[in-house]
Amino acid sequence: MAAKKPNSVRVLERDAVPYELLTFPATVHSAEGVAQALGLPAGQVYKTLVVRRPAGGKPLLVMIPGDRELDLKQLAAALGEKKLQMAAHHDAERLTGLQVGGISALALLNRGFEICLDRRALALAEVVISAGQRGTNLKLAVADLARVTQARIVDAS
Repeated sequence: MAAKKPNSVRVLERDAVPYELLTFPATVHSAEGVAQALGLPAGQVYKTLVVRRPAGGKPLLVMIPGDRELDLKQLAAALGEKKLQMAAHHDAERLTGLQVGGISALALLNRGFEICLDRRALALAEVVISAGQRGTNLKLAVADLARVTQARIVDAS
């Protein structure tokens, strides 16, 4: 029996976006671990972080390079927000319905999240992001990722 196709792959195929499906052990949960498993630079493997707005506003999905840390003050300034905070692991999983290490903006397109992409991605031709489940990532052109997700390009790391 074939494995169920992730929503992210369905989205890319529906929009005729070229991609490469990459697999690695599902025990790897960090972008740096994925980069090592796939033999790629950590700056090309993007992690998707869940960021909370104060007072119950809709959370954000923020994609940043695997070798960088999220700068919440810089992100808040870019979005015109007073304060933002990282969602705890259990909150990120509850809000997205996906496991940490497998959160994907492509898998959550119709869930009302505002999606942000760190500006550093614009210096790359392709990035690798989660396909929406641990052990599976997608390599695709930065321009396609930004277009399909309608990501806001921000300074976030």
